[in-house]
Amino acid sequence: MTTSTVPKSPPAVHPVDEKLPLPQLAALGLQHVLVMYAGAIAVPLIIGSALKLTKEDTAFLIAADLFCCGLVTIIQSMGIGKIGIRLPMMMGVTFTAVAPIIAAGSTPGLGLKAVFGGVIVAGIFTLLVAPYVSRLLRWFPPVVTGSVVLIIGISLMRVGINWAAGGTPTIAGPNGPINNPDYGIPSHIAISGIVLMTILFIIAWCKGFLSNIAVLLGIAVGFLITLVSGQVNFVGLQSAQWVRIITPFHFGIPTIDVMTTVTLCVVMVVIMIEGVGQFLALAEVVERPLETDDIARGLRADGVGAIVGGIFNTFTYTSYAQNIGLVQVTGVRSRWVCVTAGVMLVLISCFPKLSFIAASIPQYVLGGAAMVMFGMVAATGIRILSHVDFVENRKNAYIVAISLAMGMIPLVADRFFMRLPDMMAKFCQNGILLGTFTAVLLNVLFNAKSSEAPNLHTLGKAA
Repeated sequence: MTTSTVPKSPPAVHPVDEKLPLPQLAALGLQHVLVMYAGAIAVPLIIGSALKLTKEDTAFLIAADLFCCGLVTIIQSMGIGKIGIRLPMMMGVTFTAVAPIIAAGSTPGLGLKAVFGGVIVAGIFTLLVAPYVSRLLRWFPPVVTGSVVLIIGISLMRVGINWAAGGTPTIAGPNGPINNPDYGIPSHIAISGIVLMTILFIIAWCKGFLSNIAVLLGIAVGFLITLVSGQVNFVGLQSAQWVRIITPFHFGIPTIDVMTTVTLCVVMVVIMIEGVGQFLALAEVVERPLETDDIARGLRADGVGAIVGGIFNTFTYTSYAQNIGLVQVTGVRSRWVCVTAGVMLVLISCFPKLSFIAASIPQYVLGGAAMVMFGMVAATGIRILSHVDFVENRKNAYIVAISLAMGMIPLVADRFFMRLPDMMAKFCQNGILLGTFTAVLLNVLFNAKSSEAPNLHTLGKAA
């Protein structure tokens, strides 16, 4: 007697692991590149200007940064062994380390060699402590995670709004900050509005692939308007090299300065704590619960990013929240999109003319898109908070309220902590870190003996 067997269907592929057709990967990957590009090149531009580097050296810093952004993004999203969180995560150079880097780089006898040496050691330090920092996850239940992600989103909105107006309200002048003449020009705000409306129109009326690349199309419309109206500056494009290979130790063999190294290690602790919040936000968006090992792998990628950065003449790396907002907007959860974006960044770094063209997109064009994406990060925080019990446990409302208020202090009163000791002032001036610390502390105080107490299993389901 024979028995018939029903063939087993292959296990369903989670959207995070889905491999899309190459044309879709290319378009979606380019969208991620454009979203993070302005932030990625801002740090080397600021540092190059502050250290009075030559135009050629500053250009090399930018190219090296793009190369490392791409390489670390590939490692984070694709994963290599116990390194990389394997989610659609874009990695970029962090603003957190700018102040200590400028301080060390401008000190006689130290310079960029000491900076790169400190960055490498800080990366090794991060690799060693990542498993221990990942255990902080148990202190991040939904009431804390939602508050932190909401603070991140609101904090980013200031950046997006300033971009939409044409940059920052003030710029560096010969005798200190001066008003930015390009800030608040009505035509800039109008173009930002057109980009914003284009994105919203496509999301509302288009379906499928067109809806997924709404941000890219919005940026393209804004760039076309500025191009036709003569607002795009291509000066220097003709003299830029066609091909340039990023070489390690371009500025010389790194040196070790103890104070610079210790400071950058402290910076990496801040980056890791912020990174935990970013990972949890992205996990909520893509609906893939995280375990402690996942967090550790993601934090190790931060460490590898710093090591790679120090070797290839750039700085420390972290996950970019604006791209988390893009994942939320598009609904495309495949990590291979970010892997593709990483490859694009590596290629762009080798072709200076391409990076020059991308850098020519005015900030106010990107501002219209940023307002959508950064707002979606805040919306993700609100969605996480929808898992929280505010009825039976009214203390949770106080956790959200006070942590949000603390996180907003640096945004609305940037001189609030100016009279505190220097190290404490730097901590308090980081609204995300201050809000996170407040949320964790209040949760322990209010919920240590309740059902809302920190619990990794519960958090994994919520995230």
